[in-house]
Amino acid sequence: MSAVFQRIFGKSKAAVGMAHFPPLPGTPLYDEKAGIKGIIQSLEQDVEAMVAGGIDGVMFGNEGDRPYFTKVGPETVAVMAAVIAQLKPILKVPFGVDVLWDPAAAVALAVAVEAKFVREVFTNVYDSDMGLWNPNAGEALRLRRNLHGTDIALFFNINAEFAAPLGRRDIVQTAKSVVFSSIPDGICVSGPMTGSAADVTHIQAIRDVLPDTTIVANTGVNKDNVKDILKVADGCFIGTSLKKDGNTWNNVDAQRVKDFMAAVNASR
Repeated sequence: MSAVFQRIFGKSKAAVGMAHFPPLPGTPLYDEKAGIKGIIQSLEQDVEAMVAGGIDGVMFGNEGDRPYFTKVGPETVAVMAAVIAQLKPILKVPFGVDVLWDPAAAVALAVAVEAKFVREVFTNVYDSDMGLWNPNAGEALRLRRNLHGTDIALFFNINAEFAAPLGRRDIVQTAKSVVFSSIPDGICVSGPMTGSAADVTHIQAIRDVLPDTTIVANTGVNKDNVKDILKVADGCFIGTSLKKDGNTWNNVDAQRVKDFMAAVNASR
């Protein structure tokens, strides 16, 4: 049983749906005509669909901000905080945040909006689509402490999407090292990119050596594979398969949420 998930969601196995921000101001694909109001409307639709479908939690992320930065500007955090504040009245489930790909910004945002958790790449060094990627867990955890946010759970994505680690450790060695040295509240296991499933054998191998660690399947979960995933993982973050036509960039499909959560509930 995951004590962390029990504390946040009131259950040991949980499914968290992604509320993907459309492109934010200053990013290449930002829709200036729709403006901030359009961003709020899009996310409001997604949150309402997920809550109505029975999702256990929601995570806000700036998925639309392609190409991504490893250090975001102040405008990203400011707009995300303002929009989430507008949506909090309709959030009937616990929520978290993810700022791609800036751990310190994600922690600061979580404190500002009173989020329950953060998912981020906090450790390792990567050859990535964003260039050389060198996150700093020590900085992020110290910021959480200094901002009096130690009740915010930090979920470490240990095999980042859109990237390959420069080191030669396998995923099990990496997981053991991260848990020992960086004190995460849980670890996430990903596929190679958004919408691609994590290897269940990797999750099982990590579970075998870290039986007391909260382990989350981070990408590519759907109603057809969630039963097998929840046999070994404590939960999942899910985005693409809840979207209309299974397209990452579409809005959430309420029926897909209901179908997915029926599969989750049958597997708990």
